[in-house]
Amino acid sequence: MIRFAVIGTNWITEEFIRAARECEAFALTAVYSRTEEKAEAFGAKFDIPHKFTDLETMARSDAFDAVYIASPNAFHAKQAVLLMNHGKHVLCEKPLASNRAEVLEMIAAAKANRVLLMEALKSTLMPNFRAVQEHLPKIGPVRRYAASYGQYSSRYDAYKQGTVLNAFNPALSNGSLMDLGVYCIYPMVVLFGQPGRVLANGLLLDSGADGQGSLLLSYGEMEAVLTYSKIVNSYAPTEIQGEHGTLVIDKINQPGQVEIRYRDGSVEVLTRPQSDKSMYYEVQEFIDVLQAGRLESATNSHANSLAAISIMDEARKQIGLRFPADGAV
Repeated sequence: MIRFAVIGTNWITEEFIRAARECEAFALTAVYSRTEEKAEAFGAKFDIPHKFTDLETMARSDAFDAVYIASPNAFHAKQAVLLMNHGKHVLCEKPLASNRAEVLEMIAAAKANRVLLMEALKSTLMPNFRAVQEHLPKIGPVRRYAASYGQYSSRYDAYKQGTVLNAFNPALSNGSLMDLGVYCIYPMVVLFGQPGRVLANGLLLDSGADGQGSLLLSYGEMEAVLTYSKIVNSYAPTEIQGEHGTLVIDKINQPGQVEIRYRDGSVEVLTRPQSDKSMYYEVQEFIDVLQAGRLESATNSHANSLAAISIMDEARKQIGLRFPADGAV
């Protein structure tokens, strides 16, 4: 069994726990929250024996082997490094950190302490994304990757009324690019690597966070076109367009249906059965890697996480989006 702790007591942590408990080797033994009241309530709800309100005390505890970090983006690096320095394996919510410098610090800590560090980006580990990877050669030379993820945030109405919640608070390294754009970027990196050129556009809100944006990326004889938003909905599928056919993915953030539409009009359905608890696959990957004695996922690898955050850093630089975590430079 792999004994897990969780940092964060929000809805995403609850989804994680429900999915993770489908994994035979998963055991939940600890929870951290900033307040004792929340830690106790969350612990009671999910039958978690150990509750912590101090991270240093938690890091020194022998009550768990690995930790799932679901705190605001700005806290990921500091929390992960502390825990890794105490020998804990880390599964950290996307984006892995605020910027490339923080990701490099996290990777260095993972290597120095010989622990597993993995970005919890679920979509690239789901069966339907595996189907995309396996069948990609069928569409011939790829000429375009076009991904879209727009989801009107439930916090945006409050924002328009003058209340800036976490989702639109740049002090927490949040916003459209970091929270949703990463779902378009990371699968692209897994499939095609790091692009040669990045051109970015974005809408900055008065809070300093970005509400939406778009990226045009060059891969030589192929381009990528990405759009993402927290202030409008998008219903567009993602397409990988090749000279022989086009791979169509219904939702890039959670692939549920995948097919190839060939130039001759024929359609090949690639959709595979998969759990409705979509976070199951990231937990199982993390456990599989640990049980195999490895310290890095081949898919959600350190290199892919670095490539993704490097793209986001460049995009933020171009649109003028800065976080306190970036420092004075």
